[in-house]
Amino acid sequence: MTAAPQEQTIAAGDEESRSRGLARLVRAIGLLRESRLAMLGVAIVLFWIVVAVFAPLLAPFSPTANIRPMQPLLSVAPNGGRFWLGTDHLGRDILSRLIYGARTVLIYAPLATLSAYAVGIMAGLLAGYRRGWIDEALSRLGDLVLAFPALVLYIVIISKFGASGFNIILAVTLASGPGIMRIVRGLVLDLSGRAYIAAAQLRGESALYVMLVEILPNCRGPIIVDACLRLGYVVVTIGTLGFLGLGLPPPNPDWGSMINETRQFALIFPYMVVSPCLAVSSLVLGLNLLADGLREISARD
Repeated sequence: MTAAPQEQTIAAGDEESRSRGLARLVRAIGLLRESRLAMLGVAIVLFWIVVAVFAPLLAPFSPTANIRPMQPLLSVAPNGGRFWLGTDHLGRDILSRLIYGARTVLIYAPLATLSAYAVGIMAGLLAGYRRGWIDEALSRLGDLVLAFPALVLYIVIISKFGASGFNIILAVTLASGPGIMRIVRGLVLDLSGRAYIAAAQLRGESALYVMLVEILPNCRGPIIVDACLRLGYVVVTIGTLGFLGLGLPPPNPDWGSMINETRQFALIFPYMVVSPCLAVSSLVLGLNLLADGLREISARD
């Protein structure tokens, strides 16, 4: 007899949770609309997300098909279609490779950034909240990693373990984690003396609860802004690794490898190089505009 009321209570709780989630989403969209920079950044990023998601529908050809080499812009394809951005030296349609290349970037860049933040946030929370020898050990380890130039660290890791999506994520995590740890550690040191932290400690809450429930949500503003900027850096990093031949192995379409493969034809067929360069630049611009808009909104609040 008591099962029905209990189920109703659970359903009501789920409905309330969904309502709160929807309210937070509406509020976030409303805040973004306050900044033109943020809205422009969102529009650019959403454009590339849509391109990546619907790549099979948007791409006029297979990204790996060798059709007709060195075709100029808007040239007619054998099947009656068009090479809107021409073809490369192997006869592959540049537009199709750009479209599928967006998938590569928008899969591995967010995964690498999330992995770096997972490591950096936990290390920063521990260092800032626990302090003492834990803070000293993590800070010195971070200083050791940051002493190496990031690009050199990427090259060493990927040259040692091989070029693959997992190793790119590993390299970005190791190179970016210490910088994120420093940011989070500074925020935690500032928040640790607040009254609500002392109240949670007096209630007997565990250290993990205090770090994840009381401190971390109050660090979200600076972390989100930094994440947008850092995601742009990771996009550039993936492009740079592809240009150096350390990205995903061929024939996977990769904006950086597209630039590397066609750079010797840049003077004769500049569109081969310019197209992927513009793709990288536009996505990074969108992420930077979004970060600037979020910073502008935070300053108003």
